[in-house]
Amino acid sequence: MSVQAESLGSSIELNPGYEVFWAYIGHFIRAPFYVYAYAFGDCLVNSLYALYEESYPNFVNKYLDLLSIGGAKHHSELLASFGLDATQPEFWYKGLSVISGMIDDLEELDSLINEMN
Repeated sequence: MSVQAESLGSSIELNPGYEVFWAYIGHFIRAPFYVYAYAFGDCLVNSLYALYEESYPNFVNKYLDLLSIGGAKHHSELLASFGLDATQPEFWYKGLSVISGMIDDLEELDSLINEMN
């Protein structure tokens, strides 16, 4: 609750009962480890975005090919043409670096806003 209160700030009032709100989300209970798919997908997209930002050779064509395949292949096959391997720490570092960059940008923006006030 304290982490939720800190992250949501004063704009949201956490009323009694909120501490069990997570239990209303059925797939949290019925499908163990379901939410890990979100984390993996987010990291995968961020890793691809990092490659795009680095001007990875032939990125757009490879990305369009990946999208055209859909879910027909295992992620390891889909990522191979980008030189990404989800079994390696570098894959995760690349994806997390995008999030780290966003945090840096937000902190810089916050500093600029504070300077203006």
